Amino acid sequence: MAGNGGIIGPVNTISAGKDKITISTGSTPSIATTQPGTTLLDYAVVGGGASGGNNVGAGGGAGGVVYKTNVPICGATALGAVVIGGGGSAPLSPGNNQGDDGDDSTFVIEGGTITAKGGGGGGGLGGPGGDPGPASVAQPGGSGGGAAGTYPCSGSCTQTAGTSIQSPQPGDSGTYGYGYAGGNSIAPGLYSGGGGGAGAVGTVGSAAGTDESGPGGAGKDLSPSFGTGGGVSGVFAGGGGGGNYTNCKVGCGGSGGGGKGGGNDQPSFPGIAGCENTGGGGGGVAGTVTPSTTTAGNGGSGVVVIKELDKASGVWSMSTLYDRRLNDNWIKTPIPASYLVIAGGGGGGSVATGRGGTSGAGAGGYRNSYACEASGGGASTENTITITGGTVYTVTVGGGGAGKAGGSDGNGANGDNSVISGANITTITSIGGGSGAAIEGTGGTGGSGGGAGGGSPIGSPGAGTACQGFAGGGFPGPSGNAGGGGGGASEVGGNNPGTPGDVGGTGGDGLANTITGSPVARAGGGGGGVYDNRGAVGAGGLGGGGAGGNNGPPLNGGAGTTNTGSGGGGAGSNGSSAGDGGNGGPGVVILRFPGPTPGSITPGTNTVATLPAPAGGCKVATFTVSGTLTP
Repeated sequence: MAGNGGIIGPVNTISAGKDKITISTGSTPSIATTQPGTTLLDYAVVGGGASGGNNVGAGGGAGGVVYKTNVPICGATALGAVVIGGGGSAPLSPGNNQGDDGDDSTFVIEGGTITAKGGGGGGGLGGPGGDPGPASVAQPGGSGGGAAGTYPCSGSCTQTAGTSIQSPQPGDSGTYGYGYAGGNSIAPGLYSGGGGGAGAVGTVGSAAGTDESGPGGAGKDLSPSFGTGGGVSGVFAGGGGGGNYTNCKVGCGGSGGGGKGGGNDQPSFPGIAGCENTGGGGGGVAGTVTPSTTTAGNGGSGVVVIKELDKASGVWSMSTLYDRRLNDNWIKTPIPASYLVIAGGGGGGSVATGRGGTSGAGAGGYRNSYACEASGGGASTENTITITGGTVYTVTVGGGGAGKAGGSDGNGANGDNSVISGANITTITSIGGGSGAAIEGTGGTGGSGGGAGGGSPIGSPGAGTACQGFAGGGFPGPSGNAGGGGGGASEVGGNNPGTPGDVGGTGGDGLANTITGSPVARAGGGGGGVYDNRGAVGAGGLGGGGAGGNNGPPLNGGAGTTNTGSGGGGAGSNGSSAGDGGNGGPGVVILRFPGPTPGSITPGTNTVATLPAPAGGCKVATFTVSGTLTP
């Protein structure tokens, strides 16, 4: 009798891997032990991205990608070792303007070692002690680094980008490898090229006379295998954008984690780092060869991803199908869902009586996969996730960080993370906002960073998280009795102007999003507080950021708006009292589904709405507190 229940037809094959996805972000002796029913898997190995170059610096090349599907594998078997390549470190001027190469990632499988090459460093203008000077050569790599601009120039000064060395690798590392060259620079001019991506060549500097530096090459879309939870919406290894002396003419990062190029105004306009665990290249930066140097973007670290396939082919009898479904060993209907995940905002800082200079807190990390609307930190839209009917998914809504109570110097608390997790999806995590600081203090690192505390010496702003938010504001001047603003989802927190030094920095603006059917702004940074009414307080950033406090009223920093993930304002103070830092606003998680309502949502304080035309009856589930979703 035929193995398909007596029906003569194709041979039945099945891999009951339940589409389990494993993402390895750190080196390990074995990435996973396969499930008993797994017979096929897909894998991707991504090398570390390179950093961008300094001084009309070009974008760093992305890490190479090796992507293979339908690989035969045994069930209940420990898979091989993984080594994750680190991203290249940004160069430090003077004396070094060339971007640093990324490191290789490797995966042992099918009796051999798969190698995804690290990206090639972006070129930079000028050598040791020289500005201008000879251009540092762009480097080859998994994807090649972009070429730096040249100035001055006589004759032919076109610089050549680094090439891709992924496809020439032996065996499957080359056969299934992806990577492209960086973009050249066209002289004369200060227009650097973009780093190459795993999906496209980096763009030439001043392409077609645009007078702009080149964007990074696009990354490789791996979402057909691995969904959208990894990389940036399922896209990996975008090239870094080229730097430019005109801030508005820098190159954008390539899709898949490439960092945007930086301008000439430092430290306010640095090159952006490639996103971690995407293999994205770092952005180049303009800048000069001086001790107070500019900062190019670091490359993003690599990653290895596998998916144990859940697929069946052939002709199946009804009894076999019934048995497999009864034992939860059959394919389930996938449901696409868009998401907006915002973490809790940080709490504002405060001080002892008679001291000033408190800073605003950063907004919670901001990740979005709806329509073509941006994620935080200058990142592009992430792709939708695919969930499975009958599976319980956990939704965590991050609380806002508490503002620091007045009476002693100190930071507020960071906000809490917001998370979507469950079987068959990669966990989506937005990082809580960084805390606001006291006088001379450092803002907290978070989804968006807290502002720098004032005083003498002044403090330092907290960093934001790549692809989620921006850094807090600092100071162009030497001191001040007001603090910087917290970073927001769409921009860096405002600086204390430094002259006269007593004006609070404004909170960085958040982003507007239409996932609920109409535009709503969220994730603004908190404003800096002021001492004894000596200047204007920092306004909260668009989207719900709390304003800074003053001599009073209000003495306290303003709270971030509830369920926007916005940062709290820094406290005000005077010679006899000190206010409290503003509390951060709790975050929010929103999912949008086509068609019918999800099966159940808990607890009842979370809501499901049906959108009117032209949304076509889409359902929107809004989580204002932690709960579960069972579609």
